[in-house]
Amino acid sequence: MNDHAVNHTENEYSASNIQVLEGLEAVRKRPAMYIGDVSVKGLHHLVYEVVDNSIDEALAGYCSHIEVFINEDGSITVTDDGRGIPVDFHEKEQKSALEVVLTILHAGGKFDHSSYKVSGGLHGVGVSCVNALSTYLKAEIHRDGKIYVQEYSVGKPLGDIRVVGETSRTGTIITFHPDPTIFTTIEYNFETLEARLRELAYLNKGIRLSLTDLRAPVEITGENGKTDQQHRRSDFFSEKGLMEFIQFLDANREKLIENVISIESEKGGVPVEIAMQYNTSFSENVHSYVNNINTIEGGTHLAGFRLGLTRTLKNYAEKMGMLSKLKFDISGDDFREGLTAIISVKVKEPQFEGQTKTKLGNSEVSASVSQAVSEALGNYLEENPRDAKTIVDKVILAATARHAARKAREQVQRKNVMSGAGLPGKLADCADKDPSRCEIYLVEGDSAGGSAKQGRDRSFQAILPLRGKILNVEKAMEHKIYDSTEISNIFTALGVTIGTEEDSKALNLAKLRYYKIIIMTDADVDGSHISTLIMTFFFRYMNDLIKNGHLYIATPPLYLVKKNRQQIYCWTEEQRLAAIEELGKGKDSKVDIQRYKGLGEMNPEQLWDTTMNPVNRTLRRVTIESAAEADRIFSMLMGDDVPPRREFIEHHAKYARIDA
Repeated sequence: MNDHAVNHTENEYSASNIQVLEGLEAVRKRPAMYIGDVSVKGLHHLVYEVVDNSIDEALAGYCSHIEVFINEDGSITVTDDGRGIPVDFHEKEQKSALEVVLTILHAGGKFDHSSYKVSGGLHGVGVSCVNALSTYLKAEIHRDGKIYVQEYSVGKPLGDIRVVGETSRTGTIITFHPDPTIFTTIEYNFETLEARLRELAYLNKGIRLSLTDLRAPVEITGENGKTDQQHRRSDFFSEKGLMEFIQFLDANREKLIENVISIESEKGGVPVEIAMQYNTSFSENVHSYVNNINTIEGGTHLAGFRLGLTRTLKNYAEKMGMLSKLKFDISGDDFREGLTAIISVKVKEPQFEGQTKTKLGNSEVSASVSQAVSEALGNYLEENPRDAKTIVDKVILAATARHAARKAREQVQRKNVMSGAGLPGKLADCADKDPSRCEIYLVEGDSAGGSAKQGRDRSFQAILPLRGKILNVEKAMEHKIYDSTEISNIFTALGVTIGTEEDSKALNLAKLRYYKIIIMTDADVDGSHISTLIMTFFFRYMNDLIKNGHLYIATPPLYLVKKNRQQIYCWTEEQRLAAIEELGKGKDSKVDIQRYKGLGEMNPEQLWDTTMNPVNRTLRRVTIESAAEADRIFSMLMGDDVPPRREFIEHHAKYARIDA
């Protein structure tokens, strides 16, 4: 049984366990307060809230299989084999427990510690929030030998709960259709849901999760080479949990040590699970979770991990005399270079803080994690001296490289003067000095840079042309990165610095000169490669700019469809076909189609109209929904292993052709 399972006989799960904290009125008025936003992220968060309820049942020891379906009409169905939401009468609310759970915010078993000791879910708003933001929701409960059904619309019941049949199983089936008047899109992305379910399977070993897309079938090639039309489906089950998560994340990296170091213990009433492995890369990839929530801003559990790791490795290295010849101090960063680690803790009442409410604030957790790491890692180092020496050698190499990187960084930062003196020569700056009103375009090449400089609004738009493909930071040591002219120019133009007293790799945004940083590259394969190189640099070295919502991608059109004086810009193949049909009517059906391969092919007016004018343009903000998944994808795209990269591009690219 799971560590967090409740006693099955002592704690019956019924209406008396459902506690009510507050009502549901504000959810439709201010949905972003409850689910983060009303775009793609918030849309997918609805699914996670329902799945989290099922995960809670699994953590309590009652559920082993959770299934998610994207239905043909775009609605979602989540099924589990748990106990089923209680349907008996709730005395205080004078309605069924099911209706309480579905219509009152913060109502549910997770607030009653005898039902659930630990529960997931970022905001804990649960299915009531999903119900409020859905045009239709149907709850089907299998419990006590009966099938109960109740239907809702925008949070209100369409009728009483009713018995529709008999059953030998138990569980909950929730089907909902997101409200198109609330969300900017109601189209679910298979890969986004797939990544979260995979993550949940690793974080909760022994639970089976599956995802099926019942919308239009896709062509799938079988092992025999034959293609077949099938509905996409992914199944996830992890026997070893975080150890397998590490192997998945590090699949495209070269291992430094063969073993995944695994830690599982409970300290101070906090269950701690950690898996870690060193590789030959130069980046630190540590991902932390609290009750299955990806805490992208870290917090006390991450601080505890870093403290335990640094102290234990340093003590071991000093005891073995490995640091005696080193002429400068080793910092905490050095112990984490080339480290991939997952930290997962379960906290009864987590306190979240930070800008995105994903930073753990519970002070007691730090000591629990630090103690768990110190004990388990200390034992591992003693029992595996060869691995220990390899790790410490890597740390010493990292310290030496950091020393060189600091000098290179200081050289970059000496050039960075707020007055404008020392700014890169190619930078065409804007007149406004208020960063909240200013934006900078990172543009590929001098030709496109010239068009952009002429077409821009000089009052608030700055242009920085970049020469060729910038350095692939995924495969470069840190001091080499600061030696790169193009990367040095980005640092200097943005006005950001790296390194604080506490953390030599922390980003200082106090003097950030532009609140919008826009990557603008050609709409072809080369342009996509350059865009990915720039995003990899920001992800690895300027992650806070992404977290704070400063990084964007411009979307120049792919086509211009013309007929006489009429013209339509098109960003997709569908728009191109529609434009041809629209302009091709009448006696003269001939239309001209121009395919834009590069930004330089557009004159300044066209570039302004389509891509730079805030009234007409479409900017895509770069966000990180899952840091672990982003880490894996950047590692795969920019690493040395070709086959997985080829497969990824073939699956995702809309216009790229992969030559054999």
